[in-house]
Order: sequence, then structure tokens, then C-alpha cells
Amino acid sequence: MSDEIELKLALSSEGPALLIDHPLLQTLTSRMVSLGNQYYDTADSALRSRRVALRVRRQGEQRLQTLKSAAESHGGLSSRGEWEWSLDGVECNAAGLDVKGLRALEHPALSGLALETLHPVFTTDFERRLWRYRNDDCDIEIALDQGGIHVGAATLPICELELELKRGDPACLWTLAEALCAPTGFADEALPARPANHSKASRASCLASGWPEPAAPGATSVDTLIDAIDIWQDSQDPAWLANAEAQCEQLVQRWTIDNDASCREAGERILVNLRRGIVPWRSRDWLGLRQRAG
Repeated sequence: MSDEIELKLALSSEGPALLIDHPLLQTLTSRMVSLGNQYYDTADSALRSRRVALRVRRQGEQRLQTLKSAAESHGGLSSRGEWEWSLDGVECNAAGLDVKGLRALEHPALSGLALETLHPVFTTDFERRLWRYRNDDCDIEIALDQGGIHVGAATLPICELELELKRGDPACLWTLAEALCAPTGFADEALPARPANHSKASRASCLASGWPEPAAPGATSVDTLIDAIDIWQDSQDPAWLANAEAQCEQLVQRWTIDNDASCREAGERILVNLRRGIVPWRSRDWLGLRQRAG
């Protein structure tokens, strides 16, 4: 088992081209891989309810089976348990799963489940462009993912940047994100990006079974605002847009009372976009909010 620590940023449709042209990435070697992922669950969505995800990934001729535990996400930064092993030479059942390997994990989330009933529920297919960033303080894998999530005929786009920490302090992820989002070149154009808390698997589960209704107003934070924008962008539900607007208004009021001009100004710019029904892509605002507001 390993702990996966990563920072996820959703990108606008213009984001990938700007990212690839970034001067920092121009100094690094990149490679492309095509990834096909089949996710599994029981008929009553037991894995989803227990907040774990099970997938088989096809990468070239190799097949990998992975179990991921629930992620703790904050401002796009997530940490989760991950168990992964190759299916090469392993006996699999008719659904393509190594059930014996799953049992051997003795994971609490699998306790009492009839593992033989696990079946495919959705797929994600995307192209991943990879770079490796290393210095004395850290080792980070940079991944640009572009593709789609598929549940029957329904689809959601995948357009995101993931920074996965291989070595070093998690703060290095934010430092690298700031460098990649900073304006560059003659046009002085910053990367259009925002933190995203929802994984591909959680997005697919909502596409399959529907998105939740917005809850009554409660404790509001930058993270709950990110969650609301995540759901609104995927569902296009005006109720979630209204929820995101209300949360952003509360945060702006709080920062006004606290005399935090930097957060207030960033929040006001985000709120202007939400009131216009536009996804707020100003990455410098989001990274500033994360640093100052948590």
C-alpha cells in the first residue's frame, strides 16, 4: 500500500495548449500514454457507499488492478491509500478481476461483500502527457489528462492537470502549481485553471446515478465552494450555480469583516463570473485563496 498525494487542477479548453507551451515544461522531456480504465462495483453500489474505487487499467499491453480508498481533498490537494498490482499471469474471473488478490488485501471496505458480484459500471479513456519535475527538495510527476468519462451513452469531458508528489513536502506541489499558472510570454496569459476536489471515479458515479441536491447552507469554506463548482460544471444544474454564488457571497462577506483585502478581491472576481454563469478560471485567484484562507 502507498499513499498517493496529488494536486488536481481542472483546466479550461484552452488550458492544455498553454500548459504544453509553458517555458518550464519546455525544459523537460515528455511522453504520451493512452489509458483505458474500467471501474467496478456491486449492483447496490457498495464500493461507492464505502468510499472506495476499484479499477482495472489498460496501459499498452499491461493490465493493472487498483483499489483506492477515500481521498481527503483540500483545495484540490488530495491524499488517499492506494493498492495496485499487475494482472499479468494472474487468474481473473469472467469480469476480468483478480478476486483472490482483493481478498488478500483484507481491506475493511471489502468486508462482507460478495466480491464475485463485482461488475463493470463505467469507463474512463484519456490521453496522458507526462513530465517529471525534480530538484533538491522534491520529485513531482506532472500529468495532463484529456479524454472522457463514459456511462452508457452519457459522457463527461476530462481536461485536468495532476501533480503527484513522489518525494518531498506537499507544499512543493503548490509551489510548482504557482509556477505553471503564472503568466508567461508576450501575451502575459496565465493558465486558466481552478482546484478540483472530485476524482474521475466520483464524477463518473454521479453521471451514472445523478448528482445530489444542494444541502441547506452550513459551514462555508473555499473547499465547499470548490465542491459546488465541481458539481455545477458537470451537472449544469442551476441550483448548484446558485449554491456556489451564495457560498462565494458568504466568503466575501467574511473576508470583508476580517479586513482581508487580498481574499476579498479574489472572491469578488470569482463571484462576478459565477453571477454571469461562467466558470471562474483565474488560477492566480484560486492559488491565492488557498494560501491565505486554507
